[in-house]
Amino acid sequence: MSNQNDVSASASGTFALGGDLPVTRLGYGAMQLTGPGVWGDPRDPEEAVRVLRRAVKLGVNFIDTADSYGPFTADLLIKKALHPYADDVVIATKAGLSRSGPNDWRPLGRPEYLRQQCELNLRHLGLERIDLFQLHRIDPKVPLAEQLGELVLLQKEGKIRYIGVSEVTVEELKAANEITKITSVQNLYNLARRDAEPVLNYAEAHNIAFIPWFPLATGALAKEGGPLDTLAKQHGAKPSQLALAWLLKRSSVMLPIPGTSAVSHVEENIAAAGITLSDEEFAVLSNAIAG
Repeated sequence: MSNQNDVSASASGTFALGGDLPVTRLGYGAMQLTGPGVWGDPRDPEEAVRVLRRAVKLGVNFIDTADSYGPFTADLLIKKALHPYADDVVIATKAGLSRSGPNDWRPLGRPEYLRQQCELNLRHLGLERIDLFQLHRIDPKVPLAEQLGELVLLQKEGKIRYIGVSEVTVEELKAANEITKITSVQNLYNLARRDAEPVLNYAEAHNIAFIPWFPLATGALAKEGGPLDTLAKQHGAKPSQLALAWLLKRSSVMLPIPGTSAVSHVEENIAAAGITLSDEEFAVLSNAIAG
């Protein structure tokens, strides 16, 4: 593998959101650009700005954020770092969780709240239209048709381009897709935790982008002498980089969004785009059991 500072995210290939909005598959997730508990400002806001600019310079053009990160801390840092946005930069955001303190997340899918959060996302990000707006969680207290229906209205008003959902089952994804065209799904998924495999398979079959959150988790698979550790050493790479390379090879609809608050770490993550696993290596990792 070449020097990690020379690797472009573009080596991960592209995926067309909605069939006509191409993004580089290896993106960046903004949740870590906040304080402890995803609450308030980060320890070093200037480093956060440098991270975002470095990611874009290294070819990242898909950035995933949410109004609840801070709240709004990540949005405002993205605007400070990157506005006015390059033509190919796609900002995806989410709404549907309310915050009342560190590590406190409560689904809130009332239509008037989702509309308010869309307007605040637009303002804080400095956008006239959000390319991908995701329902952060389905609120069990509100009919799904009302939650997505408000997003459809915002779409018709030109404030949203595409609609996505997050943390859903296959049944919920099917139900959402019957209400409106779903462009992306964002679920917890990584090499060590693959409970969302059925959702990924559905997304793949319907050309829906699958955005795995918490993509770097490797669990016990990275222990010394284990398969991930062994292959990483053979590639001259870190286990987390191989975990990203595995995700990219797993499916062409996969859009990993590793996040970090340090420039050195964002360079390390993006360098994973330059790692190509053989089919045999992919199978070894896929079949590895953490223990």
